Amino acid sequence: MRSNNAVLSLLGWTFLPNLLSSWLQRIYYGITIRAGTPHPIPGSPKYNLHRRRIHILVVSLYLLYTIYEADHSIRVEGNYYTDLSLPFSATEKEIRSRMRRLAAQHHPDKTASGSSGSGSQYDSHTYFIMLQRASETLSDYPRRFAYERFGPEIHSWVADGTGRKFTTVRDYMKQGLYLKMPHYVVTAGVLYVMGLFNYLSFARWWRWALLGCVCMAELWLLTRRNIPWVLTDVVNPFLATLSNLGSFFFAFTNQAATQGSGTSHPPYLPFQLIELLRKISLTSYIALNQLGPLLRPSNNPAHMPEEKEGEALEQGLDRLDRAVAAMNAEAGRLVDMEMAPFANDPEALKGMKGRVKDWLVQNTVRSDPMVKDAVGNEIRKRRVDAPFGARGTR
Repeated sequence: MRSNNAVLSLLGWTFLPNLLSSWLQRIYYGITIRAGTPHPIPGSPKYNLHRRRIHILVVSLYLLYTIYEADHSIRVEGNYYTDLSLPFSATEKEIRSRMRRLAAQHHPDKTASGSSGSGSQYDSHTYFIMLQRASETLSDYPRRFAYERFGPEIHSWVADGTGRKFTTVRDYMKQGLYLKMPHYVVTAGVLYVMGLFNYLSFARWWRWALLGCVCMAELWLLTRRNIPWVLTDVVNPFLATLSNLGSFFFAFTNQAATQGSGTSHPPYLPFQLIELLRKISLTSYIALNQLGPLLRPSNNPAHMPEEKEGEALEQGLDRLDRAVAAMNAEAGRLVDMEMAPFANDPEALKGMKGRVKDWLVQNTVRSDPMVKDAVGNEIRKRRVDAPFGARGTR
């Protein structure tokens, strides 16, 4: 399922921003340009400038949406503390007491009598098994420590068929780091290889810095003895505030907050925050690829702001004027050089000017279309009236 979501997200990043940019640009022109006034021509500097700004806006909004989607999926999955409605600081006694109360409500023997179908019995049985696993995991300190940092996948480590036993925190940490850290090695290798082929050239060092920060944050979250205070005192309250603002907004607009979104953001465990950070880093890499060509300075007038287009045009005209002046000066110098032998001979210079004048007149007359047409008609008439074999008929 996660691989399918990744493929869909990649396809969305590839096609959706371009489609939305074209659609929004048409709407923008329909609103800002009066009827009858021509729209900017596709490919013109003004059209490209508007397209660039709209595309940056679309990609930025889509980046925020993917982060919200990742946060929402993590909230929907939940964790053992939210399933049991317990705080992070719950003791083993509080966990067992809470489990006894939940067992009295959700035990299959208690719910079977009130159920009318096998489907509801199956759901209640599955839910009770999940509660029992949550209680057993949180009641055992090594498993609780590992669950808070690596998530529910620790149960698959015990049942992987290798016969290994995980009884201490050290055992879980060794296995978790063995499985988690290769992700960064592979990512670093991909970045290095693509850099050798001149891919991902924009913000290359920022990509490496982002990868290093996420790796260091994950190591810090995994190796703390207790849940870091930054997570409990800063990150979780901040997310709860954002969630409350979002719930208030939806409730004010279309009553969407009543559809199971809740009134507060459930607290994150370290493994949930690590998952969110990885998704944010992947989304940031894709966003850099999308925004890089748009934010990179370019000499192309299509990528320049409107206020700089006039300056670029004036500079181009000035360069053209200087080039024309230089060509005129060079042509005059060459003419003077060719006329140098006649400079001290007025009679020869006068005759040269006369011959040049006659040559110009004759060439002008001969190249005139009307003269050419008249001469051609006269020659055609002569050839028609001449007998066979006469000169000029061939």
